[in-house]
Amino acid sequence: MKQFLLWLRIIRPQTLFASLCPVLVGLLVAHHLMGSMAATTAVLTILCALALQILSNLINDYYDYKRGTDKQGRVGFKRALAEGTVSERQMRLACYTALAVAVVSGCVLCYIGGWPIMLIGVSAILFAWLYTATPYSLSYLGIADVFVLLYYGIIATWGTAWLQFQSMEMSFAGGQTFVYAGAVCGLLSMCVLAINNIRDIDDDRLSGKHTIPVRLGKKAALALLGIIVALTPLCAWMAYGWSWAVLVIVPAAFLYYKVLKAEGVQYNLCLMMAGIVNLIYTGLVWLSL
Repeated sequence: MKQFLLWLRIIRPQTLFASLCPVLVGLLVAHHLMGSMAATTAVLTILCALALQILSNLINDYYDYKRGTDKQGRVGFKRALAEGTVSERQMRLACYTALAVAVVSGCVLCYIGGWPIMLIGVSAILFAWLYTATPYSLSYLGIADVFVLLYYGIIATWGTAWLQFQSMEMSFAGGQTFVYAGAVCGLLSMCVLAINNIRDIDDDRLSGKHTIPVRLGKKAALALLGIIVALTPLCAWMAYGWSWAVLVIVPAAFLYYKVLKAEGVQYNLCLMMAGIVNLIYTGLVWLSL
């Protein structure tokens, strides 16, 4: 049980809403348009999405530790390698396990969805690796935010819908709706990354991690976060019109207020709140359809 709880913490369950919510949104909207759902495909899509994010989290932990970015006693959530609770070998094995789950489930989804899903899957694995693992990692260059918007938002929702239509052998419809619907999830996941980087600005500056807060400063990063939050109801309106989904601005604005007031470990609570806002948005989508 101790090992189970340890690895549950290592995979960062509080972050998994980022991959789960855009898939759920895609399933909800696709079901609304089609009037039915391919349940097996839906389960495989969720499994693959979660495996890909867990893989990304584990690779991030491994290489941030190797680079010295994650240290014992950090302000953020504790990292297993930095705290010495697992070995590098164990972490590599966990990475291979997550990769295997993603590849096996992804191969089935590629069979269902064809080359668009193959392109999404291969590029998702590539960017999970590029996020931290190379000398020119996306997170160290400060350009990871764009990929978060795409892969934890637009692409995830669009790809989920595409799989549902292909499974039901129906002509794909509502492409623009899926783009805007997924964009809200992507923007909320960008909030997670922004809060994480604002919290770690001093450590990142020392370790050479050139995130947006490091490049522009904390005040500019907070202003940019405000713009991201303000875009969420606009994208929701573009997707669903005047509906319950537009009310995503209420919890998102409250989150922004809490970030403005946060210091130190208080940012960790804001990170969990951002995931909850994404889940609230998913519920609002369900009410809107």
